[in-house]
Amino acid sequence: MQKTDFKKTISTYRGKHHVLQTAEVPLLQYLMIEGQGDPNTDPHFAQAISTLFPLAYQLKFFSKQTLQRDYVVMPLEGLWWADDYASFTSARDKSKWHYTLMIMQPEWISEEHLQTAKAAAARKNSAAPFDAVRLETLHEGLCVQTLHIGSFDDEAHILAEMHEKYMPANGLQPRGKHHEIYFSDMRKTPPHKLRTLLRQPVSAIR
Repeated sequence: MQKTDFKKTISTYRGKHHVLQTAEVPLLQYLMIEGQGDPNTDPHFAQAISTLFPLAYQLKFFSKQTLQRDYVVMPLEGLWWADDYASFTSARDKSKWHYTLMIMQPEWISEEHLQTAKAAAARKNSAAPFDAVRLETLHEGLCVQTLHIGSFDDEAHILAEMHEKYMPANGLQPRGKHHEIYFSDMRKTPPHKLRTLLRQPVSAIR
């Protein structure tokens, strides 16, 4: 049975370090769970991660065993937003951040499959908030993105360049939520080695 790695087959999961580029992101579906607060100190952030991944692996095993379609579990992703965008750049006030944590799912995974996975995961850990996870599609379309290598706290300058220089110079304006894709396990990887794809949906200035 061939195993699909969507990081390799979907071109928008690739980027060059601090090279800002536009990309057309296709319609994709994700497991999603919401949260708010500083990801470094809020226990709900870690709980959200430990809720998403068991479901993602349950779905992968179900797909392989029942549907005869195997794939690599995708990395954690996050949509981030705040009332004041300066919370991400100059101020970096993480207590004001809102987030949706996500893991991309193949198009053949259905809501019925998710409910089966939730029941199986709950039998192993009844305390996890599996009911808070939903399966939802997201179509970001035109985006600006780049690969960042290093600490999350060192993202501010490349985000400022993205919003204050690259977008205006190319007749673009931000649309939607800031998006990050975490190719490294943030719980185990030294900060200076973290690999994160930074993405911002945009539209043309009319």
